[in-house]
Amino acid sequence: MPISQTKCPKSDIVVTTLGTGTPVYNPLRCSQSILVEAGNFFLLFDTGRGTAQRLIQAGIAPAQIDRLFFTHYHSDHTVGFADFWLGSWLPAGGGRSKPLKVAGPTGVQALIDGHRIAFADDIRMRVVDQKLPLKGAHIEVASHSDCGVLLNQSGLKVTSFETFHGKFIKPNWGYRIDYAGRSIVIGGDSNNDRSVAKIATDADLFFHSVGAADESLLKFPEIAGILQHHTTPQQAGEIFSIASPKIAALIHIVTPSRPGFPTVRLEDIKARTEEFYKGSIIIAEDLMRFEIGDDINIIAPNKTSYGLQIVSTTQAGP
Repeated sequence: MPISQTKCPKSDIVVTTLGTGTPVYNPLRCSQSILVEAGNFFLLFDTGRGTAQRLIQAGIAPAQIDRLFFTHYHSDHTVGFADFWLGSWLPAGGGRSKPLKVAGPTGVQALIDGHRIAFADDIRMRVVDQKLPLKGAHIEVASHSDCGVLLNQSGLKVTSFETFHGKFIKPNWGYRIDYAGRSIVIGGDSNNDRSVAKIATDADLFFHSVGAADESLLKFPEIAGILQHHTTPQQAGEIFSIASPKIAALIHIVTPSRPGFPTVRLEDIKARTEEFYKGSIIIAEDLMRFEIGDDINIIAPNKTSYGLQIVSTTQAGP
């Protein structure tokens, strides 16, 4: 797919779910990453497995990304960073010639410093051998100990907020993006944190993660341990009901299982959520595109060609 900077002229914000999966290997679902295009900004939230590949499939050169924001430091949200960072520096990734801006909660500096050490030889060799601009491999890090507004420029505002993912999983953030009267909320990973609903009230698009397993699996400690860090579909429905977004999207759907036991189906998870929320619910897929303006176009990926096909249009209202 050719690289293009073309945006839909009728959309104020365009959101593409690059990775919607979990730590489990699944060729149809890379792990967590969301692209937000607003104004002249290309913002990336998390770099899970396959982020750079999905950007190319979405028609975006990795070098076009202006800023990267991390939610937390579980590997399924960070493991694709090296590929994205160094790939964006190469000509095939757009040939980044200026530093990448990276922000996140406390811990982001250590994450970046570790990558700098790990790939110092790669950078040294490519500068000497391929004459790549060293500045393009530089990273400007903004580490934040407190939540709040991280970007407020040209009418675009990015605000971080704390969410509860588990007693030892801290810091853990979500993000709200506001532009041109539109709002996107990325809830991040959380365990039934009702404070997120207030932040997402009346948002145009609200992403929320969920976790579910067949009841026969709940007796296994490792399954129960995973699920205690995630929101059930029923709880997600209640949170959506409080927030009342124009579009509610389920993402990062955790469905732990064991050999010989059934895996919960996505349609069943959606049905459980709908028991508590009567609004529009979408199960996010990799390379799903949300064009947000007066209407919200939801464009699903063609899994054969990675082309795009409009599946629904929702009136966004005033």
